[in-house]
Amino acid sequence: MSVLQWKKFVGDEDDRPEKPRRYGVTEMRGPNYTIMNQNVVQDILESMGPFVDGLKFSGGSHSLLPKAFIKEITDMAHKHDVYVSTGDWAEHLLHKGPATFKRYVEECKDLGFDTIELDVGSLDIPEETILRYIHLIKNAGLKVKPQISVKVETSKIPAKENRAFGAYMAPVPRTSVFVEDTDLLIRKAERCLNAGADMIMIDADGVCEYFNSLRADIISKIVGRLGLERTMFEASTPGTSEWFVERYGPRVNLFIDHSQLMKLECLRSPFFARRF
Repeated sequence: MSVLQWKKFVGDEDDRPEKPRRYGVTEMRGPNYTIMNQNVVQDILESMGPFVDGLKFSGGSHSLLPKAFIKEITDMAHKHDVYVSTGDWAEHLLHKGPATFKRYVEECKDLGFDTIELDVGSLDIPEETILRYIHLIKNAGLKVKPQISVKVETSKIPAKENRAFGAYMAPVPRTSVFVEDTDLLIRKAERCLNAGADMIMIDADGVCEYFNSLRADIISKIVGRLGLERTMFEASTPGTSEWFVERYGPRVNLFIDHSQLMKLECLRSPFFARRF
């Protein structure tokens, strides 16, 4: 693409290669929080296509849309070398059994999806079962991206001095924070990767949902164990995207809203970053 050739004159050694990329991947949120028709998707891909690697129908939005509409979107994305992901919806079908889930995978393939995302954190099923479903998706010729979320909760139990016999006092917020066993989640992610998963999606909730409450300790542990190429972080805000690029460079894989595309691409290039 002419835009990428123009960018090469900047001379940044850390700039990303052309698509398909293994790192520096930008996945864009599709129809979910906003109504996005074919014209909107086409305008985005025609203007920013070289910088978009993936399009995700997050929140199960593809389950509400006509099949013809989905096929038009997936065909359009493929023309711009953009893969299409189902988002976190498959877990709702897993409890109906392997036969139902297999039909879902086949239908996704027929509609042009390239990747199926599995919300591993919400699945109350044995880990071995999750690994079998990963094999099922891979055998169908699709990529699979397990989604891992870290539960972080602040205790709201009132202190002893605020409790009395036969009465209940309004609880006083405490500063203690309970964090789900990150090492256990990372080991689960490693098993998914060993089973054939292509990348691990890290959900923003509890980790990087807001810029002023980023859990840099959890993020660094995930990157240190899994590596940048095998992880993708959900960046809910432009400030969060900026933090990730500043901390981990342009090679970090990010899932963003389509409104952040231009800003993120500028941040990925040190030449442009100096001007923002």
